[in-house]
Amino acid sequence: MIHLDYRDARPIYQQVKDGLRRLMVTGVLAAGEKLPSVRQLATELTINPNTIQRAYSELEAEGFVVTVSGRGTFVAEGREQSLVRKGELMEKLRPMAQELRELGMTKAEWDALWEGGEDRA
Repeated sequence: MIHLDYRDARPIYQQVKDGLRRLMVTGVLAAGEKLPSVRQLATELTINPNTIQRAYSELEAEGFVVTVSGRGTFVAEGREQSLVRKGELMEKLRPMAQELRELGMTKAEWDALWEGGEDRA
């Protein structure tokens, strides 16, 4: 489900959040699906429950999940989460695309990259 890398520069809560968000955006976790309880996921990942709670809280603030008191945390309905994530990724991609353009990347090379082909540079 979620893989933690203790050599990763990102904090553990961020890795948990990113892992859950990836599962939601790709449809592995469907809209309306209940997430594991904080305690359950903390036990599975062998980390502190406060770390899971922070990840869940941030996902809720970003609109990816909703928490229903006494029932648990659920994947938010609708495609809103995909639009939010797409916007975030586009903001990260813009400077890289600009630098690649400045380094002389051609449209054909970009298209090959986009299609998952080999780098022809």
